[in-house]
Amino acid sequence: MRAFEGRTAVITGAGSGIGAALARCAAARGMSLVLADINLPDVQAVAAELGGREALVLRVDVADPDAVQAMADQAWDRFGSVDLLCNNAGVVPGGRHRNVWEYPIEDWRWAFGVNLDGVVNGIRSFVPRMIAAGTAGHVLNTASVAGFVSGAGSAVYGASKHAMVRVSEALYAGLADIGAPIGVTLLCPGLVATRIYDAERARPDHLRTQPRAEEAAELKAISDNLYGAAPSPDLVAEMAFAGVEADQFYVFTTDRFDDPIRARLEAVLARRNPSFESLLSLSKSDVAPQGSPVT
Repeated sequence: MRAFEGRTAVITGAGSGIGAALARCAAARGMSLVLADINLPDVQAVAAELGGREALVLRVDVADPDAVQAMADQAWDRFGSVDLLCNNAGVVPGGRHRNVWEYPIEDWRWAFGVNLDGVVNGIRSFVPRMIAAGTAGHVLNTASVAGFVSGAGSAVYGASKHAMVRVSEALYAGLADIGAPIGVTLLCPGLVATRIYDAERARPDHLRTQPRAEEAAELKAISDNLYGAAPSPDLVAEMAFAGVEADQFYVFTTDRFDDPIRARLEAVLARRNPSFESLLSLSKSDVAPQGSPVT
């Protein structure tokens, strides 16, 4: 997808971070916008900063299939088409570092509801209509390097992103099988200077844990240094749009995780027991993007 002017982009999780940056990129390219977020004041503030660009602003819980379907209906009613679908909303459950068996069920349901079901709901509500339109379009799914590495840490978030990678690959293959003029890009950020680790503010009441989850002391102690040196959401959004323009499927924002990704895959192919690095130690070095996201 190379032509953006006058076309329509739908962006979930548009109230902050990468989603807000995607909105700015789309607006700068002359696109009409459907901006959705579970926090309506946040996404309204983003829309107000876009220089009067036409935007439909909605409060949407992407884990709710009916809400996503309603968003699709409103998008087509308002603009007549959707050309770029950005399934970007994502959450990281807070709380002290836990082993996989220690996470409460509420963490699993919340993370998978947003990070996986949110993408599936977007695909089901938007892609069939995009196919029927018969025009060139694109789907951008925001995953994470956590969808390609593994280990003891961040089990809930990582598992949801691994599943999202598989869904995105299936979407890419399925669209290619039918010859649809719709590309797919899987955005795989490393550490980015966003508010994703403050996602607890948006957790639905029925999935809250008691007491309220607090972040691990170790992560709190280093977070300022980590995020102060991390790539900005705007830089990552530009990488994403470059991937869309080049019809590139995998777009990584850093090469810092290449070695652990390679080691994991080699262990699988060699039928060898795996050995995993700490995700936290890897993130400490994830302070700059690779030279070019598009090859």
